[in-house]
Amino acid sequence: MDVSQVFAAGTSIWLDDLSRAKLEGSAAHSLPSRIANCAVVGVTTNPSIFNSAITGANEYAADISHMKDLDPQEVVQKLTTDDVRKACDLLKDIYTATKGVDGRVSIEVDPRLAHDTQATIEAGKTLWKIIDRPNVMIKVPATLEGLPAITALIASGISVNVTLIFSVKRYGAVIDAFMSGVEQNTNPTHVHSVASFFVSRIDSAIDSLLLKSASAEAHALLGKAAIANAHLAYQLFEEKFASARWSAQQERGANKQRPLWASTGVKNPDYDDTRYVVELIAPETVNTMPQATLDALLDHGVVRGDTITDQYSAAVETLKGLSSVGISLDAITTELEIDGVKKFAQAWEELLENVKVAQQQ
Repeated sequence: MDVSQVFAAGTSIWLDDLSRAKLEGSAAHSLPSRIANCAVVGVTTNPSIFNSAITGANEYAADISHMKDLDPQEVVQKLTTDDVRKACDLLKDIYTATKGVDGRVSIEVDPRLAHDTQATIEAGKTLWKIIDRPNVMIKVPATLEGLPAITALIASGISVNVTLIFSVKRYGAVIDAFMSGVEQNTNPTHVHSVASFFVSRIDSAIDSLLLKSASAEAHALLGKAAIANAHLAYQLFEEKFASARWSAQQERGANKQRPLWASTGVKNPDYDDTRYVVELIAPETVNTMPQATLDALLDHGVVRGDTITDQYSAAVETLKGLSSVGISLDAITTELEIDGVKKFAQAWEELLENVKVAQQQ
């Protein structure tokens, strides 16, 4: 398919992957090739991606050996920020052409700080200074403690990618935190933000519960919760950014915080492998996808234009159906946030340990 159809419908394609091996060269899976041929206009990273990229990779061995006397945390910071800086440079032209909307590269603060507001703020400012590129975005988890950190970073002029959002309620709090930061910023014109709303993990969690039921009503809801949840998040986006509160900031030159669909790789082989892309297309959105999902989209994706804004009523009915079979979406999303923070922290700890081992070799 022609991926320009996705962009024409209002959705920017970002790649949820980064490694040193893919920063250079002309191979099909390299970042330069993806940018040139696959309409990729941004990159996201997370602790799990960096753990997979760095652990055991020959491309990093020489650098690690030259930093044997440093703390593993310092080594990892150097490796990851160097990669992100190079990716920022590759996307600079897109950043300039889109006036900062796209051409972005995201890097997360140490996930172990997810429940420490002040430490998150300090870590975000440190990463912003080290990378020293206007098109970097600092990822901050959407925990309760992360919300005031979002406000503080936006207020100080730092562009933020808010990550690990699972519930519409928390998404509303994220938008409010963003708007508060914009209101406190004396010149918000150069600050951009996205709100990363996680998708596939919702279906994985809820489908496992639905399958335990013998009722046809429960089975009819299989694979519907995540997309419905995301549709209602977009409805909230439309409402919040049509408010008088936002209009006042838009007049000051502020930029909307766009919804970003994350966790869009399909985990259930029974489902179409492009569903979390083609069913989540609408104006002013971003979809960050793993390489396999992008390849599937290129190979056989069918884009039908905006697939969100006429689905609000159906989404409400889907969530009512979950409640009627005894499934609490609120409980699920709370558990997913806890689990998401835990998994990223574990990946970071594992990366630090693997670097430590590599330093000793």
